[in-house]
Amino acid sequence: MKRSELLRILKANGCYFVREGTNHEIWHSDITGNDFPVWRHSGRDIPPGTLRKIFREAGIE
Repeated sequence: MKRSELLRILKANGCYFVREGTNHEIWHSDITGNDFPVWRHSGRDIPPGTLRKIFREAGIE
């Protein structure tokens, strides 16, 4: 999955951008109340394990 598609899914599920981190963007989920990192490597597909972790932290199953 490309980063642009991931961001579309996150926004559709109520997540929003909080701030820039050193190597990642920090997003917030109102579902879980957690902040979580999202990587910025826009040209590459996000590995499946990383996607699972982001979805889990965002409360998206």
